[in-house]
Amino acid sequence: MTQFLHRWFGRGWLSMGYLFLYIPIVVLVVFSFNSSRQDMVWSGFSLQWYAALASDTEIISGFGLSLRIALLTACGSVILGTFAAFVLDRYQRFKGRTLFTGMVSAPLVMPEVIIGLSLLLMLVSVQKMFGFPERGLVTIWLGHTLLGMAYATVVVQSRLQEMNKSLEEAAMDLGCRPFQVFFLVTLPNIKQALGSAWLLTFTLSLDDVVLSAFLSGPGSSTMPIVIFSRARLGLDPRVNAVAALTILVVSIGVIASSLYIARAERLRSKQLAAAAKG
Repeated sequence: MTQFLHRWFGRGWLSMGYLFLYIPIVVLVVFSFNSSRQDMVWSGFSLQWYAALASDTEIISGFGLSLRIALLTACGSVILGTFAAFVLDRYQRFKGRTLFTGMVSAPLVMPEVIIGLSLLLMLVSVQKMFGFPERGLVTIWLGHTLLGMAYATVVVQSRLQEMNKSLEEAAMDLGCRPFQVFFLVTLPNIKQALGSAWLLTFTLSLDDVVLSAFLSGPGSSTMPIVIFSRARLGLDPRVNAVAALTILVVSIGVIASSLYIARAERLRSKQLAAAAKG
């Protein structure tokens, strides 16, 4: 009886936690179809706010800028994070390793306000000296990549630590050079971690507000900044529509990624089983 109560008590708390997290999202999506401008006052089903997005140049421009920055950030973060993770995992002793580890991990624990302010001061000084870069896409991308690289390093390094290093040693015994081992053996074995790191850094960049607010300039407002600025003046139903579309796109991406990873894992298990039998 006690075990039964403990089990249902745990399930109850877990269900309440999930409801607390997801009910606001469901409410937001539902009221994006509300014909009234007033929140929490349902007056009928309508697609007018989705149609209004087509003529909202500010949101469209902000979304396009956010998407470009997120794509660049995800690619840059995965490349730099992979190299950093490989160095930290494969080279246990080298001069300055402690400093390098601290520099890679610092963005994970440092408040984004501090990162954004320090980058802003540095970029303003550089701009005064050389005349570039102007605050906009490039400066936001640099800030997002700095933060994303730290997350990508953690994800990729954890996979490298679990990887069977005998595969790399076997490849080197067969005459492969180090760069061949990296591209032909290491990368294929950590591709799932690379995909996870790419999706994580893409999402972090797409919804970042703090760094973008510090590093953006006139005419370079990302979608989160536009939404945040409108929310301060009162919620706009078009913001609900944007949020609903974003949730839809992210959900499709997560489902597709999960199916791909699960399929790749099943294929890998079958290959390992076949190799063990052979």
